[in-house]
Amino acid sequence: MSYFGNVDKIKYEGKESTNPLAFKHYNPDQVIFGKTMREHLRFAVAYWHSYTYGGSDPFGANTLVRGYDKFTGMDLAKARVEANFELLNILGADYFCFHDRDIAPEGATLQETNKNLDEIVALIKSNMKTSGKKLLWNTANMFTNPRFVHGAATTNNAEVYAYAAAQVKKALEHGKELGSENYVFWGGREGYESLLNTDMGLELDNLARFLHMANDYAKEIGFDAQFLIEPKPKEPTKHQYDFDAATTLSFLQKYDLAKTFKLNLEANHATLAGHTFEHELRVARINGALGSIDANQGDCLLGWDTDEFPTDLYSTVLAMYEILQNENGIGRGGVNFDAKVRRTSVDPIDVVYSHIAGMDSFARGLVVASKLLEDRALENFIDDRYDSFKTGIGADIVAGKANFKTLEAYALQNNPIVTKSGRVEVLRTVLNQYILNA
Repeated sequence: MSYFGNVDKIKYEGKESTNPLAFKHYNPDQVIFGKTMREHLRFAVAYWHSYTYGGSDPFGANTLVRGYDKFTGMDLAKARVEANFELLNILGADYFCFHDRDIAPEGATLQETNKNLDEIVALIKSNMKTSGKKLLWNTANMFTNPRFVHGAATTNNAEVYAYAAAQVKKALEHGKELGSENYVFWGGREGYESLLNTDMGLELDNLARFLHMANDYAKEIGFDAQFLIEPKPKEPTKHQYDFDAATTLSFLQKYDLAKTFKLNLEANHATLAGHTFEHELRVARINGALGSIDANQGDCLLGWDTDEFPTDLYSTVLAMYEILQNENGIGRGGVNFDAKVRRTSVDPIDVVYSHIAGMDSFARGLVVASKLLEDRALENFIDDRYDSFKTGIGADIVAGKANFKTLEAYALQNNPIVTKSGRVEVLRTVLNQYILNA
């Protein structure tokens, strides 16, 4: 059975094409900086948004029409596996991602839940073998079920903490079985509502203990995936402990986890934190912690995580500008479309259209960013802007030779201070020219 209308595999037709079922910019075989687009971008489909999201929002019920809606329980789970591999083949995407509760329903007991998961994981594994598709990352959903109302690894209830550990243990085992290249920790409920009833120190200590235990168990079973934490500032928890990249890195450094974990950064989470996506990527990159990305965008007129497919070229260019400068690019990570169609886009084919739009947007971003770096369009200006640190007293500062006494002595010479323009408007114009012409 086809869940997307027997659509043929999407091909690259170039920017002049008007075919909505064709790539205009994503040419998987095009080589840039010694790697193909396919290797640079490592596109992944998000299981939760592509197959389990039904079109609901905070004010309305499901609207999306899907061919597998007639099924329930394990039959529905099996149908979604079929849909997943159909969509991956249509898009030519190599990877997918899932939460454990995306792929199989919870049972009456943990034993029954694990049995359901084992059955679906076996089916996924079989499909991966025949299709050649791969798992970019998996994770555990520890935010939907009411048991996690007070958190999972930061809960006040030790029984919930134990359940969460058992759930992640199973998820790590499934990640190893499926050859997942990464494992993500997203603390959807890891935060607090009010300090009036919160022992913040205990909660953070327990979170660190949990992550250390997860790392220890992964080593024990030989699961060598890259471990990732995904920052988010709010929604659902008012004060989440992984607020942004800088906050998360501080936590990792305090608890001796910085060598074990990198960051999975999402564009819409960045804007909810009051940052740009490129800011979060830069913070991670200069700290050696950029691991993978969730590709989407938010709506600045709405106050929640709208998870729209990325079409803002300004953002995708600057994202790829950071990724191309990262050591080994995106490395073991990828570009996962943690994005969903709008609830008014009710047809299955809209899922295909939306992924084409996102893949083309990041492909265009890759091309423009590579041209910016090749021409040193921004680097030359930045080098010149900081040239005072290359000679004289500036060079002494950078070399660690200066101290307050030597700096005071220099300042007392009363040399004239000349301020250079930042030329922000000019550089934005340069960026626009590259977006239009590269």
